[in-house]
Amino acid sequence: MVALLSLQNIAVTGRLTPLSGAVLPGEYLHLVGPNGAGKSTLLACMAGLHPHQGTLLLEGKLLASWSGPALAQRRAWLSQQQLPPFAMPVWHYLLLHQQRGAARDVMQSLARELGLDDKLTRPVSQLSGGEWQRVRLAACVLQIHPDCHAEGRLLLLDEPMASLDVAQQAAVDRLLARLHQAGITIVMSSHDLNHTLAHASGVWLLKGGVLLASGTAEQVLSEYHLSRAYGVNFRHLRADGYNMVVPVP
Repeated sequence: MVALLSLQNIAVTGRLTPLSGAVLPGEYLHLVGPNGAGKSTLLACMAGLHPHQGTLLLEGKLLASWSGPALAQRRAWLSQQQLPPFAMPVWHYLLLHQQRGAARDVMQSLARELGLDDKLTRPVSQLSGGEWQRVRLAACVLQIHPDCHAEGRLLLLDEPMASLDVAQQAAVDRLLARLHQAGITIVMSSHDLNHTLAHASGVWLLKGGVLLASGTAEQVLSEYHLSRAYGVNFRHLRADGYNMVVPVP
């Protein structure tokens, strides 16, 4: 299978050592590792928004050679942090991420699904942290939603569950699962190893800018690899039919 995103010796001085890999079409890839591992830097490189050494190809074409509009139609990126813009209403902020009026129905549906339907007229500068996180996620999804843009391929998410409560995380999981089933490739960073074990089709484990391991969640989240990455021992458990990994005191 031809890679959707191909990375060849991608490096950022002081952040990432030369790293190579491929993201396949339809993959649900999690980037995991301790703080400072390089996950956010790698995602920003994948989005074409961070200078780097090496070669990065999107659909076989140099990422740097894509025009801004064409790239925006194919990939969306949720950064880890972003301050709200000036006091525009939520609906206006979301409309900025749509390219035709037919997407308004999708916007309304996403707002309901993410618990934002009563927030659409509120200024984005007056949202809580969790509300703003969900608005940003909805905007990213609108940018490449398959019902809005046939060119949408890739969703890059840097800790999308940050600031969300358990119910909101479940709503985001349902949304991402549906997008994945519709053919959107998802790459996201996560600090919740058990969430990764339950949802990811592939995992890249990083530490200090080095890719320690890549493969399936079961392969990468082994006790051996995790102890190397985090410096503590781990144990695998199975409870109520679910596989779990926990640090050993």
